[in-house]
Amino acid sequence: MIKYGFKKTVEGNYEEVLEKVKEELKKEGFGVLTFIDVKETLKQKLGVDFKKYAILGACNPPYSYKALMAEEDIGLLLPCNVIVYEKEDKTVVAAINPTVAMSMIDNDELKNIAVEVEDKLKKVLDAI
Repeated sequence: MIKYGFKKTVEGNYEEVLEKVKEELKKEGFGVLTFIDVKETLKQKLGVDFKKYAILGACNPPYSYKALMAEEDIGLLLPCNVIVYEKEDKTVVAAINPTVAMSMIDNDELKNIAVEVEDKLKKVLDAI
């Protein structure tokens, strides 16, 4: 377990799990604003081989709006990152823990929003 996120290792190939993650994010009201193919990026930029690894910038618009209204500069910590990568013959899925990320900000309204977003991200991982 990592302190700053939630992680789950699952059976199934990377591509199938990645699609399932996107579907489950959508069910919880998240869109994927950014998609970084780390394997491809490292190959292009550094000429190195790396395992299949993706970073998804997930955004739940109503919660993002609430967070921005509560703390104007919170955009520095948005969107919520979710990662999917190969590890041996399995696939790992992990998501940022919003309550940990937001704990550095002294704003009770923001902390309450983070708890709600955390619940939604946990549901995504539980469904994988």
